[in-house]
Amino acid sequence: MSAKSAINKEVFIPHDEKMLVAVQVKRRTKKRIPFLATGGPGDYMTFICVSVTNKKPSHVSITKVKQFQGSSAFVKRSQWTINQLHQVNGIDSKKDCPEFDMTFDSGLDQWVAGSAGEKCTFIQILHHTCQRYSSARKPEFVNCQSKLLGEDQAVDSVFSRCKVFMKRMRKDLVSHHGHLLRQGTSILHSAADSVTSAVQKASQALNERGERLGRAEERTADMMNSAEQFSVTAHKLAMKHKC
Repeated sequence: MSAKSAINKEVFIPHDEKMLVAVQVKRRTKKRIPFLATGGPGDYMTFICVSVTNKKPSHVSITKVKQFQGSSAFVKRSQWTINQLHQVNGIDSKKDCPEFDMTFDSGLDQWVAGSAGEKCTFIQILHHTCQRYSSARKPEFVNCQSKLLGEDQAVDSVFSRCKVFMKRMRKDLVSHHGHLLRQGTSILHSAADSVTSAVQKASQALNERGERLGRAEERTADMMNSAEQFSVTAHKLAMKHKC
């Protein structure tokens, strides 16, 4: 089980919450704390997590979770509501970088993520969550790449193009059924591979944008299932031709 899955299981599920995203971070400017709350010095890992309650009306929280050296347990250290978040600073809007800042009512936290990709995924999902759940004032997102703050239409466009391609391939398969049989298995497998490749490209486009929201994941699964069904159909036709 990954650390993020364990955090969701240990910290959020018992409180009837669902973790939407988590990013492992380190402080860019270390606080001078010679002894930890456990009573002695030691190393630890820090995660910033975004969660939402399962019970309606939904409440979104941003939680700092730590795992201390020598322990398998994850400990909740600090928590803010989404309304206490004032600003998210992506540091550089021109290129990927792992640094980002978060400003709350209580002050400024300056972080560096484990990778630029992790940070991008975190900011994208956090932005989407703020747009969906913030009831009044929404946090400000500054110095963030435009691809992280785009609307859902960009995702819909990828899936729409993929669906059109799949429909065209199915139509060609039916209209040229006899021709495909004469050509044998090579063309059939090529058609199936083309559809699968189109779906994989759509999934890759989402990954590049850090899109890991539940709705997009479900739609990707549906598309992959459709491609698999198409591949099975092509295989059956090939076997029929062999017979």
